[in-house]
Amino acid sequence: MSPDADVIVAGAGPAGAVAARALASAGLNTLLVDRAAFPRNKPCGGGISTRALTRFPWLDRALAGIDVHRIARLYLEGPGAATVAVHSEQPTVLLVRRLDFDHALVEAAVAAGARLIPNFEITQVRDEASRVVLQARDGRQVSAPYVVAADGVHSVVAKRTGVNTRWPRTHLAIDMMEETPLHTLRATQPDVLWVAYAYNGLDGYAYVFPKTAHVNVGIGCLLSHYDEAIADKPYALQQDFVSSMVQRGVLDGRSDRQCFTPFLIPVGGPLPRAWRGRVLFAGDAGGFVNAITAEGIYYAMVSGELAAQALVQTRGARSVAAAGESYERAWRAELGAELNDAVLIQRHLFSSHARVGQAIRLVSTMTGVTDLILKYVQGRLSYSSLRRRLFLRFPMTLWRMARERRALRAAQAS
Repeated sequence: MSPDADVIVAGAGPAGAVAARALASAGLNTLLVDRAAFPRNKPCGGGISTRALTRFPWLDRALAGIDVHRIARLYLEGPGAATVAVHSEQPTVLLVRRLDFDHALVEAAVAAGARLIPNFEITQVRDEASRVVLQARDGRQVSAPYVVAADGVHSVVAKRTGVNTRWPRTHLAIDMMEETPLHTLRATQPDVLWVAYAYNGLDGYAYVFPKTAHVNVGIGCLLSHYDEAIADKPYALQQDFVSSMVQRGVLDGRSDRQCFTPFLIPVGGPLPRAWRGRVLFAGDAGGFVNAITAEGIYYAMVSGELAAQALVQTRGARSVAAAGESYERAWRAELGAELNDAVLIQRHLFSSHARVGQAIRLVSTMTGVTDLILKYVQGRLSYSSLRRRLFLRFPMTLWRMARERRALRAAQAS
């Protein structure tokens, strides 16, 4: 039985769609499968740093037909009345509905030549001599020499291949969020992205993301913290949060239970090795999420493209491991330090909520630091450059982080 494609991409979210687009654009016979039919809804805050537009020059054109709210004003607060308002001349965040955004990326992949099979819910994975076989719940099968697994935080491919049977609860965040039409709930400042770190004692944050016709409002915290310290059900927390924001004047309206969907985010850093044999893991399936901001869309897109590029560059290689090794080098070079640092900073800050307030006060008083962070978010400064410049300002803090990172790597290796 001959393979159905050169590469199968499992999951058509941002990681999978970008991977499929890159593979098809390079001339590979690419099959994109997903358990849903598009457009489909996906619970998510829907915030993307504008550096995505620099990293993916084709993205602006792909999003031309959907609502994208470009935000240049940020308001952050933390414990101890710490607040900072940031206003940039250029947008720093794109706010989108995943219903529209993901569909636009899938259409870009199909336009590049990828074949889409919707309603393909993967239940079994077999690694045969020269191909990987994916089987759907209804019995259909597809196969290819390689697979990009981009099937989300609960990746079936990761489970079936033994790469990741489940994320530890200490490596997951629960995001309790609603995406509600403006006639029911709206932000009183529709051009301001509002975030409160360590809100109400949580090891996490609360947010208000105003969009063109909707508002995304939610609370996120580490799942282990929720298990140990929170007695209320998710929607009870959400109702209390929305009510408090209405009283403060940040929101106007009411919460809508029908628009509420809690979901999980992997925030413990990428898999120790994001490939096995003929399978490369991208997006949430590989743990590519920023542990501080919980932003996953940008990192999903980057990891998806890097996986595709590794497959293109090693096509025809004698070693099955060539693609995985190339991918590992690529994502570690572009994302490794950034995502590892994010995990360390998250652990450092939330070990004492007073540190969260101190960090926000620091940002509010040091204009130079704020400017550096804005340039990084906008794609005008690389993460490595940001690290170097921050090291010159805070050498002892970053030296301690480097030592903690070495200890973390040693623990992962063991």
